[in-house]
Amino acid sequence: MANIKNLDLNLLRVFDTLMDEKNVSRAAEKLAVSQPAVSGMLTRLRHSLDDQLFIRSQHGIVPTIRANELAGPVKKLLRELDSVLEPTLFEPESAELTLSIAVTDYSLRAIVEPFLLALRKEAPNIKVAVRWINEHELLEQMERGIIDIALTTPETSPVDLRAKTLFDETYVCVLRDGHPLLKDVSLTIDQFCSIDHAIVSYVGGAFEGTTDQVLRKVQKQRRVVLSVPSFLSLVDILKTSDLCAVVPKRLIKNVQGLTTVNLPFEVPGFTKIIAWHERTHESEAHRWIRELIFRICNEI
Repeated sequence: MANIKNLDLNLLRVFDTLMDEKNVSRAAEKLAVSQPAVSGMLTRLRHSLDDQLFIRSQHGIVPTIRANELAGPVKKLLRELDSVLEPTLFEPESAELTLSIAVTDYSLRAIVEPFLLALRKEAPNIKVAVRWINEHELLEQMERGIIDIALTTPETSPVDLRAKTLFDETYVCVLRDGHPLLKDVSLTIDQFCSIDHAIVSYVGGAFEGTTDQVLRKVQKQRRVVLSVPSFLSLVDILKTSDLCAVVPKRLIKNVQGLTTVNLPFEVPGFTKIIAWHERTHESEAHRWIRELIFRICNEI
């Protein structure tokens, strides 16, 4: 008795072609194999199905009753297999899926917010779950499908992930509109150091950062009076106080109530990348999403 466990599915393609052509030579030509190869596969197929399947005739081969019974179901099965194995056509306007993005608070404001505006217009049925990034668990989370995309930096991205550079970020000095120091076009280094500053400390409680390291090299020191754990809260605080802060330039683009001033010294910036796992690399949907993020970042 025939058993699917013992049946080579490639033989069904041979059977289907023989049913269409009713000729071994033509079937071999259509399958791009030799005539002996087709004869050999037909022998295996006869053994698997326990039936002659095809009888030689003056004009080729004639299917047996059993072959005629199998012809329709086999052709349907092959069509369904072809359909399953064909790449899924991704159409953004009708696509339905859930995307999980790992971010910092900076990436949430500078990248995810404009990305979501574009996504809602182009692919309104895609759901987005935004999670705080955990560099120590990121690779495992991507392997398990918990995270699809990470917006991070080259220094903190696991080496086993694929990645693409989104942009290089720079720092600017930010004050509220109407701040007393804004009467000058630019700040001197002494003016910068004379006012009260706020910084972001992700670890919590730190009152020094990269800016302070730069100042120390020129034997200068600023006065940091506030340390907060998030850029998002810092932006709101700056609007309602006379505090000054050095923040990434993209973070405050189009933010009302704040004015940027050129720094009187150079603070090293950073590179932002998009990282993803190999499991999503070939997905048409994820490829389209990554390209949308890249396009948005280059338009800002």
